[in-house]
Amino acid sequence: MSSQQTWNTLTGAAPLVIAHRGASGYRPEHTLAAYALAIELGADYIEPDLVATRDGELIARHEPLLDDTTDVRSHAQFARRKTTRLIDDRAVTGFFACDFTLAEIRQLRAIQPRAARSTEYDGQFAIPTFEEVLALVTAESARRQRPIGVYPETKHPSFHLQLGLPLEERLLHSLLAYELHHADSRVFIQSFESANLQYLRARTTVPLVQLLDQDAIEFDASGSRVRGLRIPQWGDPRGDAHPQTLADVRAYAQAVGPAKRLIARDPGEPTLRETDLIERAHDADLAVHAYTLRNELHTLAP
Repeated sequence: MSSQQTWNTLTGAAPLVIAHRGASGYRPEHTLAAYALAIELGADYIEPDLVATRDGELIARHEPLLDDTTDVRSHAQFARRKTTRLIDDRAVTGFFACDFTLAEIRQLRAIQPRAARSTEYDGQFAIPTFEEVLALVTAESARRQRPIGVYPETKHPSFHLQLGLPLEERLLHSLLAYELHHADSRVFIQSFESANLQYLRARTTVPLVQLLDQDAIEFDASGSRVRGLRIPQWGDPRGDAHPQTLADVRAYAQAVGPAKRLIARDPGEPTLRETDLIERAHDADLAVHAYTLRNELHTLAP
């Protein structure tokens, strides 16, 4: 028997540990402190979500909306920036990164958005740019003598495109500046939309990941076998194909990133029901990067 374990991954290699928003259970998410702690804890990749400021700078925030993850509401000078915008055909009211310059974003501090987590670090950490995240990864990789990957997500790319603030070229420019633009760079670019991934496919050899939320997979009557995909386009004209199957996704991406309940569903029974998503993805030559694994009790299956 071989002494080297073979895992049930696409290649048989050990699973990757991807630090979702950094070590976000311990520090406010998407801060350099959260990313640095994730690296210290041994993460293979750190995962910054990217949105654009009014002057076109990429910053690390989970959404264009700043209300829940920053102290923006405590800054009286910005009170009149509150507005209502359409995101994914939904009217959302609040403070949006696209209405602030980077210099103004520098005045904000990160806060903990989840009630189950400690707020002891609220107000201590600035909002980083993507290039500051890349600088941290580069420095820590050299200091620790191990490669640390970066796993950026383009957040609501069609929303930014309609604002005249497309994310993709800015993202590729930053990767090029840090020489992380090759197929073998420790980088994955991810998106819940498909059109911008198809746009990126023609412009980079970096691996791409099609994210899949709870509504993106159509299962059969048993609830366990994949029948097809429902990936939104949100009016983005940059993709030629609307993927209907995992094989369609493989035409532009190297992996899928499904919500964990698409792999093991909770049908209201004492045990989870396993689906065939991993098997079907592997059959299509797609790696599977599941999200999000938290340890708060309310996030765990019965």
